[in-house]
Amino acid sequence: MRIGTLAAAAGLSAKTIRFYEQAGLLPPPPRTGAGYRDYPAEAADRLAFIRDAAAAGLSLAEIRGVLAVRDAGQPPCRHVTELIETHLEQVEQRIAELLATRTVLQGLHRRARDVNPAECGPEEICRILTSTG
Repeated sequence: MRIGTLAAAAGLSAKTIRFYEQAGLLPPPPRTGAGYRDYPAEAADRLAFIRDAAAAGLSLAEIRGVLAVRDAGQPPCRHVTELIETHLEQVEQRIAELLATRTVLQGLHRRARDVNPAECGPEEICRILTSTG
């Protein structure tokens, strides 16, 4: 199938498909006599996998690794499980960092409501953000 047909079927742009091909995520398809890309039907499934893996937070390099395992004839389940566990740990850590930041910002917000700008002296940069404010 031509790239436009594949793009419509996959819900992607032709430019994205060419990028995935250049990035090594999609094998180069055979060409027609006129030089057009002629993608096999299974390319749509591969693009759906790439889209879903990216939506799950996997990087292109990680997706390329999963596809390499599959292309070598092995099931990538163990590899994917390890990637998911790593990403989940990173997300949990980021959530903890964001919760701590929220706590700090809530305290600063309470402090900001009590600050009268007319009382701020020229020697201060900002009483709200200064820990001695």
